[in-house]
Amino acid sequence: MKKLMTLSVLLVTLFSYSQTLTLEGSRFYLDGKRLETREARQLLYTNSESTALYKEAKTKEAVGGFLLGFGIGLTVGDLAVGLFSDAQYPGTMTYVGVGSLVASIPVLSGRKKLYEKAAEIYNKEHKNGKLGAIESNLELNIISNRNGMGLQLKF
Repeated sequence: MKKLMTLSVLLVTLFSYSQTLTLEGSRFYLDGKRLETREARQLLYTNSESTALYKEAKTKEAVGGFLLGFGIGLTVGDLAVGLFSDAQYPGTMTYVGVGSLVASIPVLSGRKKLYEKAAEIYNKEHKNGKLGAIESNLELNIISNRNGMGLQLKF
């Protein structure tokens, strides 16, 4: 009986505990503990809507970062060519680089909102006691027969 009570208290505690996912800067934190990118991705993959938002934010971050780096590279490269040779500065590379820099601003600006929305969906789902994908498949029963009583956990 002692083992049964211990196990039931442990299961109730496990299923009723809810964790909150927060975003500070560009890092995810789960109850104050910093998460690595792959850990945050695994947590957010429990819901298809939060997964889509997280992937969209990552795509925006990658494309915006590429445009920013490309723009800086072209601008600095054209500056170096203008300083060390007789070529006219600013040239075509500078204009393309500045255009790339300007294009990266709106691309990078919306990613934080997408991350926050994905974390909000995760928190809402776990605040209500849902367990994501395993919610409908998990069943806990108390069973008894002539040999005794026990817990049955179905996945």
